[in-house]
Amino acid sequence: MTESGLRVGVIGTGYWGSKHVRVVNGLERVASVAIIDTREDRLRPLLRSYPSARAFTSLEAALPHLDALIVATPPSTHVPLALEAIRAGKHVLVEKPLATTTAGAWQLIDEAADAGVVLMAGHTFEYNSAVWRLREIVESGELGDLFYIDSGRLNLGLYQSDVNVVWDLAPHDVSIINLLMGRRPTSVQAWGSRHAHRRFEDVAYLRLAYADLGVSANIHVSWLDPCKVRRVTVVGSKKMAVYNDLAMEEKIRIHDKGVSFPVDKEDLTQPPTSYRYGDITAPYVPAGEPLAVQDDHFVESVVTGAPCLTDGLSGLAVVEVLEAAQLSLGSGQSVPLEERDGSLSLASA
Repeated sequence: MTESGLRVGVIGTGYWGSKHVRVVNGLERVASVAIIDTREDRLRPLLRSYPSARAFTSLEAALPHLDALIVATPPSTHVPLALEAIRAGKHVLVEKPLATTTAGAWQLIDEAADAGVVLMAGHTFEYNSAVWRLREIVESGELGDLFYIDSGRLNLGLYQSDVNVVWDLAPHDVSIINLLMGRRPTSVQAWGSRHAHRRFEDVAYLRLAYADLGVSANIHVSWLDPCKVRRVTVVGSKKMAVYNDLAMEEKIRIHDKGVSFPVDKEDLTQPPTSYRYGDITAPYVPAGEPLAVQDDHFVESVVTGAPCLTDGLSGLAVVEVLEAAQLSLGSGQSVPLEERDGSLSLASA
């Protein structure tokens, strides 16, 4: 780290990588930005937008000029690229998912600890003020006893070249739901199908069970849907909350709705079910770009040594769920997770 600030590199300049370049270029504690990509046609337009940045076509060439690296390449490359940076003594932020296997995630965690560098998972929605507001609502008990959570992340595309829709889209929902529940699930079941893609599932459904809470969470992800959906619904015994990330205003709405059943089931004069319809309220949610909050938090962790919110173990918790979902896609069975060294891992068969 130089006296003027941190030297940060971004490897991979696709959809998310280009956003990271824009964000870190504007952070106060970042002295310089390096852009790394094998494709020069991607580097040129970014250099025009950020002329002070340096461009490299390989990580090896860039590493001597970096203090920290953001990995925004296809998921299958996350572990080897992150390990190369860690072994060179660089701090690393890895876009979701942290790895494509739990073994790979553990390797990153162990080697980062040995090297004394920060390892952070890019769970952007855990830096979203609406998600944190929803978490406060859940924890306050305003919704009552939780019944279930339903999440949808749908769109037409973008198809990925190295992972299916579960690994591409579900990391967001898994990290959000784990944050809301304050823990990891106890089992995972998944269903999926391939339509327009020969190799990878483009539509999938996941069910996460939080057995100790008596709560289940359902996740629907799709690359093959006519409507763009980014929604999380939390249903409780008293109220229901809906978080719509696509809403320009009122991203969270609390519905004072519910159902009740007669206490005396033998009293046939009472209706079998009654429904309650009350007000819809929209709590205040502070503005802010989650990616900017996330990247600034990464820089702060590197500069000050403060622990980061989404560390390697947080990334591992999501990867374990995704790997269990992948196993379930193949077997059609629910896959249990078990406790291991303070975190959940795949249960042995």
